[in-house]
Amino acid sequence: MGFMALQKCPIANCHLLGWQLEASFHETMEENEHPYTLINVIGGTNGVYEDHVEFLEKHFKLITMKEFTENKQDLSHKIKAIFMWFHKPVVDRDLLQSLPNLKVIANCGVGVDHLDLKLISSFGVKVANTPFAVSNPTADLGMALMLASARRIVEGHQIAVSPDTKCFMADWLGEEINGATLGIIGMGTIGYKVAQRARAFEMNILYHNRNRRNEADEQAVGAVYCPKLEDLLQGSDFVILSVNLSPQTQKLIGRKELELMKPTATLINISRGQVVDQDALVNALKNGVIKAAALDVTYPEPLPRDHALLHLKNVIITPHLGSATSKARHLMMRNMVESILAGVSGLPVPNEVHV
Repeated sequence: MGFMALQKCPIANCHLLGWQLEASFHETMEENEHPYTLINVIGGTNGVYEDHVEFLEKHFKLITMKEFTENKQDLSHKIKAIFMWFHKPVVDRDLLQSLPNLKVIANCGVGVDHLDLKLISSFGVKVANTPFAVSNPTADLGMALMLASARRIVEGHQIAVSPDTKCFMADWLGEEINGATLGIIGMGTIGYKVAQRARAFEMNILYHNRNRRNEADEQAVGAVYCPKLEDLLQGSDFVILSVNLSPQTQKLIGRKELELMKPTATLINISRGQVVDQDALVNALKNGVIKAAALDVTYPEPLPRDHALLHLKNVIITPHLGSATSKARHLMMRNMVESILAGVSGLPVPNEVHV
């Protein structure tokens, strides 16, 4: 249910293209310095990982926002790329106007809702993301959240370690996912990988997507297409959200949609917090409209410490862990490097995001 066209780039082809890009780049740039690339900062909460810097510096002349701000006159015309690590640095009109030779912005992760794509395109700048690097770990987390909620693992852990626990209650029960129906809203790369994993658990799979997948894809995972979102919601024991954030998906799940779900159903969100009306979700969870929720994303992040979602026992919340594995983050970084090398060399940009 993505709302922007992405240039397809299978992982194997990306790696092959990466070597071709590096070879081409070094041939053309051998006599010159590496392209100046703007980053937010090295290390810290929103900085480029320190253990990624050595690899990055083999290809780029890294310029932090602090260095750029202090020496704009000299650096403005030199910077050709922005390496955007977790939404930083912020790209706005002022920054774009100050970088006349900017060619490409490489964004980590899939979501680009924090970028004004039309504005960036008007400056002749290309944008790339890293959809294939995040698909497996995010799908893994979706399954982990579903299992954790169904089997009440967080509550179970609290009982097991509590100093007040004297015995384990025999009637403290969870639910099995084997044979249950999973509804996947957004059957893109991540949603399809969720379906592959759910198939191994012998789940029945429904999906709703802007565009129906081909018959071979459906048969491979035993998925049934629901043209109407309402049919999926009414028929699912677990509903997982895997959509891009856009005006069309803002509060896609609200009071009406929650009331269509089974009272025994669980909502799982691995997309963006704004896809769910959180006030409606709180009411649904408090009043037994649905059984539970498992959220890797909220709005804002983190939630205010007094937010009602943080104090409900039938909710699991994780701190946006979708792509948070060492392997995925390293692959994201390498994909971003490949996109920048292509962009500054005038070659097709892998995983370019189109308006």
